[in-house]
Amino acid sequence: MVVLVNEQDQQIGLMEKIEAHEKGLLHRAFSVFILNDANELLLQKRALSKYHSPGLWTNTCCSHPKDNENIINAGNRRLKEEMGFQTELKPFLSFVYKAKFENGLTEHEFDHVLIGKYNDEPLINFAEVCDWKWVDLESLSLDIINNSENYTVWFKIIFKKYHNKIKLNESNS
Repeated sequence: MVVLVNEQDQQIGLMEKIEAHEKGLLHRAFSVFILNDANELLLQKRALSKYHSPGLWTNTCCSHPKDNENIINAGNRRLKEEMGFQTELKPFLSFVYKAKFENGLTEHEFDHVLIGKYNDEPLINFAEVCDWKWVDLESLSLDIINNSENYTVWFKIIFKKYHNKIKLNESNS
């Protein structure tokens, strides 16, 4: 089940995940971005068995909170399930996006981006993730431009917003 929301992120109902994606209804989601002390981002490559965007690189993990589940707790739950670790997560930004996929499904999400720090290797769940890597932000930004087809739709949207916010924070420091 996913939590259906309005444009203000207020819950308006619950629906089976696949049905919400078939109908393109707005629902709550989160995306976790984990950085190490070298300011590299931990990416995962989605398992080939995923029902959409299989084998594409994306942010550290992402999913949907359960009904009445706090976003931070949901982020750590999925981080543990997909990448095998937990760390302190903080809200970073949120936004609404809509993307249609070739298989007829539509992601229409009120996405909460969470950020955290971690410096060790993940212990990936191969049912969810087939590979991982640490990447510096500038190299990643260039690779997304030059090899856009290797990345998930939502990650490209989020990274553009995320990278711009990091640059803004650095210039204000």
